[in-house]
Amino acid sequence: MIADATSTVLKAALAGLAQRQRVTADNIANVNTPGFLAGRTDFETSLRGAVSSGQLPTVSGGSTVRSLEPTNTNGNNVNLDAETVLATETGLRYQLALNALDGKYNSMRTAMRTS
Repeated sequence: MIADATSTVLKAALAGLAQRQRVTADNIANVNTPGFLAGRTDFETSLRGAVSSGQLPTVSGGSTVRSLEPTNTNGNNVNLDAETVLATETGLRYQLALNALDGKYNSMRTAMRTS
């Protein structure tokens, strides 16, 4: 398999965004569950750190922790509006990263055909 830094970074971003999509879906599914605390996924910090130090990032989903945001009377802190916005934003970022990776593969296919 042909791998370079850009492809590895994009794959790591896709893995992190996929994890965020799963966690956000879980949050939305539990919007009315008493005592449920929303999950938050962070992969950008480790991805940014690896890239800025010149290392290739590991392809993982990042870290997921429970939100410490205030809860309502039933102990649940899921904000449906915020989760919906996050789901939409994450979907758009995922599509952008996927398009970038697809463009990279298309460039490699073109280069191989002309060789």
